[in-house]
Amino acid sequence: MVNPVLITGATGTIGAHVVERLREAGVPVRVATRRHGHMPAGDVEVVRFDFADPATWPAAFDNVRTAFVVRPPHVANVKRDMLPALEAGRVAGVRHMVLLSLQGVDSAPFVPHAALEKWMREAEIDWTFVRPSFFMENLTGVHAADVRDRDSIVVPAGRGRTSFVAAADVAAVAVAALVDPEAHRGKVWTPTGVEALTYGDVAALLSATLGREIVYTKPGAWTYAVHARRTLGLPWAMVAVTTALYTVARLGRAGGVTDDVRKVTGASALSAAQWAAQHAHVWQRT
Repeated sequence: MVNPVLITGATGTIGAHVVERLREAGVPVRVATRRHGHMPAGDVEVVRFDFADPATWPAAFDNVRTAFVVRPPHVANVKRDMLPALEAGRVAGVRHMVLLSLQGVDSAPFVPHAALEKWMREAEIDWTFVRPSFFMENLTGVHAADVRDRDSIVVPAGRGRTSFVAAADVAAVAVAALVDPEAHRGKVWTPTGVEALTYGDVAALLSATLGREIVYTKPGAWTYAVHARRTLGLPWAMVAVTTALYTVARLGRAGGVTDDVRKVTGASALSAAQWAAQHAHVWQRT
């Protein structure tokens, strides 16, 4: 019997790409999801799983040797709300975890991903860390309404540069590690785009793509937090996490450009201009 690969965060930005690529490669997939109404379509095994509900852990980890670990956006306290589940997985027989982490996490101990990496390094388990830069998809996700309806980008990143990366490129790196864990054991991959841009650069790029002016407002952390909560409707826990992540960018720790996408997959990463052209419809007003 072939062991399935367990995928957490399967309905998210990266996880959905990971599931699809594994299916295309003929790899058995077990999708772990909190909500059955948000399951990916296709011939994959689906189990209910919640990092905070021990009753859901045995079925998810049964016969699993390799797992893709994604921190749910609403989880800020990973020591309390994730590590017990991961320890249960280790005890149940999971031997290799591929963690979706964050670029610059080694110099940003205040972000939740740092605690996850620390636990994996110290646990009796093999690991691969995939540390992407900021997802281009943030602009078509949580910040889409600002661009579409308010012609603005509102994030507290200052003048820091960010090497934005497409979700599909991050997923391709993760899939390589899930398909051949031995080759990626103890590896730290940092998939990025091909260039580092300020959010002012991104605003100019979107302006050219959409044919109307998009302005980067350069808010401070508190102004952003209020906007994220009141206008975007983000829960306070997510506001805190995203503020911390944008602080990483503001401090200049998100601008490093690597060639890891090409090294791992053999294909060049998508540029921000290419990606924006493909997704321009998201910001068009109806």
